Amino acid sequence: MQQVRSNGVAASLTTLLAGLQWLFFMFANIVVIPISIGNAFHLPPAVVTASLERAFIYTGIACILQALVGHRFPLMEGHAGLWWGFILSIVASTAAAGQSLTALGGSLAVGIMLSGLLVILLGLLGAAWWMRRLFTPIVTSTFYFLLGAQLTTIFFKGMLGLANSTTINPAIALLSILLVLLVFILSIRGRGIISNLALLIGIIIGWIAFRLFIPGQVATQTPAGNAIFALFPWGPPAFDPGVITAVILAGLISLSNTYASLEGAGQLLEEPIKAMHYRRSFVITGFSSLVAGILGLVPYAPYTSSLGFLRATRIFDRRPFLIAAGLFILLGIIPVLSQLFASLPVSVGDAVLFVAYLQLFGAALTNLEGIKFSFKTIYRIATPVLLGIALLNTPATAFDTIPAIARPLVENGQVMGILLAIIMELVVPWDRI
Repeated sequence: MQQVRSNGVAASLTTLLAGLQWLFFMFANIVVIPISIGNAFHLPPAVVTASLERAFIYTGIACILQALVGHRFPLMEGHAGLWWGFILSIVASTAAAGQSLTALGGSLAVGIMLSGLLVILLGLLGAAWWMRRLFTPIVTSTFYFLLGAQLTTIFFKGMLGLANSTTINPAIALLSILLVLLVFILSIRGRGIISNLALLIGIIIGWIAFRLFIPGQVATQTPAGNAIFALFPWGPPAFDPGVITAVILAGLISLSNTYASLEGAGQLLEEPIKAMHYRRSFVITGFSSLVAGILGLVPYAPYTSSLGFLRATRIFDRRPFLIAAGLFILLGIIPVLSQLFASLPVSVGDAVLFVAYLQLFGAALTNLEGIKFSFKTIYRIATPVLLGIALLNTPATAFDTIPAIARPLVENGQVMGILLAIIMELVVPWDRI
């Protein structure tokens, strides 16, 4: 009896620690996004803080809805990276052209809400199951490669101290690299729970090390006050046909998040993906994006990076995930907690996420298993991936000569790479080459 009780306590402790690890993963993925969007729109500090707290609250809610009502996998539902890049690029282009950011924000909000309604409708009609034919293994692998390339670049810059500077900070860079090596060693050489909790251990050790050796890396927050209850913080609803059309198209391409995440989860958890998974996931994601448009948040999607997290931790139970989602809601409700977690140095989160996102390349390669490439068919994967990477590394100012209606799509390497992959899969008879 004593042995059984000991095993039960150990299992509960492991579940709690795994939930805490999920919590840090969620936080590190989310915290930068509302702040960067708020700064791009030149919102007051209190409004930015309100957006951050609302992002914590609703992200927790969205994760619980997906885990219990939607696809029911332990996959984080959060601000989609493709949406994040799209919004930042269109705001930067509008600001450079001297146009009103308030009018743009209102049109973005309307477009996001319409996109959410469209995704809900596709889910209810069962169209999601048939649309999966567009998202072949080549398309989803392109998505994995480009998402990994885009976000690891962002994380790497944060590791070098380039988040708020134009030059490398040697102390931050050294500690970040040592932290990456530590997480690598714990993940590869660690045994049992040490390997499973490598990301959490890395975050805690990194947080302590940065506090000891590099003080002054904590960002200050202005209290949200009544701003947390404000609707449409980007601007009152507006109707710019060009912006709304681009937003809806970006929303459809962003569905690659859902297809890549669910197919990857099915392979990883060895569970067949059925029509109901897509239907429920689309409805929850569409509803969350509808809420995001009202609250001034980046639209939601299942996080493909969750696959990298699951691969790294090898903890597939939903209970830690639900615990983390509940705690994440508390972070937004209790300002003291959100400010405590906001004191986590950006470079620590970037270093740990850098390791987690490297696993996306494993998911991309696994997705390509069984597909043979020759010197002719290699263009099938190389063209969209390398074109997307080339666009990601092209300066934003280079697109100033592109018509404003097309610029938000053309300058986004991830969107263009996925779109090209879909077109090439539909047009080119690769099986006969």
